[in-house]
Amino acid sequence: MQDRLKFAAVGGGLVALFGVALGIGALVGAPAAQAPDHGAITRPGQDTASGLTDSQAGYTMNALTAPADPNQAGSLQFRITGPDGAPVTRFTTRHDRDLHLIVVRSDATEYRHVHPTMDSSGTWSTDWRWAAPGTYRVFADFVPETNGAEPGDLALSRTVTVSGTAVPQPLPPPARSVKVDGYQVTSVGDLDTEGGELRFTISRDGVPVSDLQPYLGTYAHLVALRAADLAYLHVHPQGEVGRSPAGPDVSFHAQAPSSGAYRLYLDFSHGGTVHTAEFTAEAWATESSTAPSTSGGHSHSGGGR
Repeated sequence: MQDRLKFAAVGGGLVALFGVALGIGALVGAPAAQAPDHGAITRPGQDTASGLTDSQAGYTMNALTAPADPNQAGSLQFRITGPDGAPVTRFTTRHDRDLHLIVVRSDATEYRHVHPTMDSSGTWSTDWRWAAPGTYRVFADFVPETNGAEPGDLALSRTVTVSGTAVPQPLPPPARSVKVDGYQVTSVGDLDTEGGELRFTISRDGVPVSDLQPYLGTYAHLVALRAADLAYLHVHPQGEVGRSPAGPDVSFHAQAPSSGAYRLYLDFSHGGTVHTAEFTAEAWATESSTAPSTSGGHSHSGGGR
C-alpha cells in the first residue's frame, strides 16, 4: 500500500490509501479461491501501487458466495477473518456503517455501493441479483476493531464470474458534465500526479442544489477506479453535516498516483434518493513526477482507502 491517491476536501487534510485490484479470478455460486497477485506496477518516483487482494494485515475476505446467473435472486455472502483465523465480528463504525461493499464489473460498469448486514457468526449478507453476465470485483471496505493498535482502513476484494456471454462496454470519453436522474453534475479541475482541486457542482433544472441531504454522515462520497487495473479508492469530503454548505459544490484535493484514465463515481442524496454521477477523467503526469516506467515485483499486500 505504498501508492497513495489523495482526495481531501478543500480546507482539510483527508488522505486515503490507494490499492490496486490486479488479476481477475472466478467464482460461480461457491467459495472463491484467493485472487492471484500478478505483480505491482512501478514507475520510480510516480507509481508504486501494489496489488489489492483478498488478504491484508492478517485479515482475509473469504467464503464468498453469490448467485451464478444474471437475474437470479439470491444472497451475496462472505466473512472477514482475522489474524487468528476466526471470523471478525467487531468493527469500527466509519461513515455510519461497519462495512461498505463496492461492486463493479471489470469494464467499470454496473457499479453498486451497498451495506450488507452481519449475523452472529460473522457472515455478511445482502439480497443480490446480477444485472448482466461478466466478471465482477467485490470490495469490502472496513476497519476492524481491536484491543491494540488498529490496522487502519482495509479494502479487501474477491471476484465473481456471472454466467453468460458478457458484452464489455467501452470506457466513456472524458466529460466535464453528466446527467443522472434529472440532475446535472459538472466537474471543474483536472486530475494529475501533482495534485490539485477537483470540484463537482450539482444542479437540477438549471437551479443549483443547495440542500443536499446527509448520506452516511456526509453530503457526498467519491469512489475512484483506475480503468486499466481497477485500482480502488473510497473517500469522503471533510466537513460536518450542518456546518458545511449542503451544496451545490463538493470539492476535493485530488492527486493521482499515475497518468491514465480513471472512472469516478460521485454518490449524493437529494429528494430522498441516492444518485450516482459517473465520470471518466484523464490523469496527466506532471514534469516533477514523471519518470521511466519499469516492471515491478510481486506484492501480497492489499489496499486501503
